[in-house]
Amino acid sequence: MLFESNLLIEPIKKALREEGYLTPTPIQEKAIPVLLEGHDILGVAQTGTGKTAAFALPIIQGLSDQSTVKRSMRSIQALILAPTRELAIQIHDSFKTYGKHLNLKSAVIFGGVSQKPQTDALALGLDILVATPGRLLDLINQKHVHLSKVKYFVLDEADQMLDMGMIHDVRKIITHIPHVRQTMLFSATMPKEISNLAHTILTEPVKVEVTPVSSTVEIIHQSMYFVQKNNKINLLMHILRNEVIDSVLVFSRTKHGADKIVKSLNAANFHSQAIHGNKSQNARQLALQNFKDRKIRILVATDIAARGLDIDELSHVIIYDLPEVPETYVHRIGRTGRAGLGGISYAFCDPEEYGLFKDIQKLTQQEIPVNHNHPFAIRIDDKAYLEAKKDKPKPHKGKRPNNPNFAKTEKGPQNKPHKKKAKR
Repeated sequence: MLFESNLLIEPIKKALREEGYLTPTPIQEKAIPVLLEGHDILGVAQTGTGKTAAFALPIIQGLSDQSTVKRSMRSIQALILAPTRELAIQIHDSFKTYGKHLNLKSAVIFGGVSQKPQTDALALGLDILVATPGRLLDLINQKHVHLSKVKYFVLDEADQMLDMGMIHDVRKIITHIPHVRQTMLFSATMPKEISNLAHTILTEPVKVEVTPVSSTVEIIHQSMYFVQKNNKINLLMHILRNEVIDSVLVFSRTKHGADKIVKSLNAANFHSQAIHGNKSQNARQLALQNFKDRKIRILVATDIAARGLDIDELSHVIIYDLPEVPETYVHRIGRTGRAGLGGISYAFCDPEEYGLFKDIQKLTQQEIPVNHNHPFAIRIDDKAYLEAKKDKPKPHKGKRPNNPNFAKTEKGPQNKPHKKKAKR
């Protein structure tokens, strides 16, 4: 048993026992011995597979001798980058939990809040820093952060950083850390740019891959609901009234859509809150805490805000809008299958999203059962979808719309005045 083996020191094993962690997940089983031997690692694993402990435990063990060093004499030796505030906070909490019997000092920094408490923590001396790229780069430029002593560098959810346009900042940060270090890159998917980044920052890495993104979690009970777009909110309320749901995470494609869903639910006495990028950090943390404390049972989120949320015993996920990237569907339903627990996912599909539904089935190589037993059910099939797609008018390209209110300042090709040829 890995957690009770001689590979881990007793203070870490004690913390794991106290948290009830007895059996490692597959990625922990594969990654921890490799990292304890000092190798770089390329980890491919979706959200909820236990990645944080896979890199946190070896780092804590590697820094355990720092526990006797005076705090003011310490410098940052472990740097962990995460794409979102929520994930950064979660990672920091995990470091504190696993290292609670060692006198290691850590801090988390992210944007959207005052930097003063963060710079104060940095000034006291740290062993471990968890950060989002934008705020970290800002504090580096202000000379509040010095990374010349970093021994361990972790890039978590690298594909999400790419989606959020953070890779340029990540590359800048890497120039501030030593070339000789142990590097760990984790990503749920491996697009070409992330593969290229891994090639440039990792040295002879060991690749650890578990739960391929194309395979959905088998223990999750999935259902697809065909419904007109304007009836999705009614279907959502119908499910919330008639199903036994302890807690549900509802995925919206957009921030505005999330707010609209919450407004409709609250008007119908379904207490809910939204979490997305336009919310303040305090509002996001309050919504998440209310959800964890069961003060509300419905949390509506966008993908970016939900990435990294660690919610124990989440019973249901409802995908209100099908994602345009089929891999995202796997990540969404995986929120209710964390740590080997089962769960239930419902997904709504309107006629325009039928192609996305087919893409998801193709990726997962599964037939997702369609539930027609609800008052808003409609029939969608391949033939009707292809006919509707064929008949759909194509958007105008390069031509001014036939609209008298079309502003001349609008971007796009403008008709140039006709020049008459001079008579000879």
